[in-house]
Amino acid sequence: MSVVYLIGFIFFAYLMGSIPTSVWIGKSFYGIDVREHGSKNAGATNTFRVLGPKAGIPVFIIDVVKGWIPVFIALNVMNIFPVSADSFLIPIILGIVAVTGHIFPVFAKFKGGKGVATMLGITIALHPIAAGVCALLFFLILIITKYVSFGSLLAGIFFPLLINFIIGTPSISLMIFSILASVTIVITHQKNIVRLVTLTENKTYLFKSKIRRGGQN
Repeated sequence: MSVVYLIGFIFFAYLMGSIPTSVWIGKSFYGIDVREHGSKNAGATNTFRVLGPKAGIPVFIIDVVKGWIPVFIALNVMNIFPVSADSFLIPIILGIVAVTGHIFPVFAKFKGGKGVATMLGITIALHPIAAGVCALLFFLILIITKYVSFGSLLAGIFFPLLINFIIGTPSISLMIFSILASVTIVITHQKNIVRLVTLTENKTYLFKSKIRRGGQN
């Protein structure tokens, strides 16, 4: 029975991650597909950039919750899953599935975001302290540089250092996940890295938007 539950939760986690928040909010309330504007990315950052904070804030929150819910549920119903010496293993698997859903959403033709907000939701559920420190670092970098990608990259790189060397954890799964999460963020931000190096990266002003209703510049 536990295997059936696990398969069901994996399916649930993918569908949860696949909710294309920015696409649905953009089309429903602004008549705009954010994937056709700005960085053409279906994530919270591009929503802030294209539609402004009224759309960007709820997109960010929902994307975080998409990662938090399956991991939190798994952490609190472990008795229905196969016994494991590492209690983080199955929650992490579900978290990875949720991020996969966000990056390749079945509800948006598999064209999603980069998974940073959803990854944050996972880390909040797994390790609130590490998540809080990385979030603080991200916002500090964003405020100073106005580059969301730079903040995401630094926070992502700092996360495994924090987990493995500063805070420490007895969980092998969490140690490996922290490294994989960092690598994933770097891989999904390759184009951003090139633009950062060439000084052509877009800056994000959290309280300004470039496009209004109807898609006007």
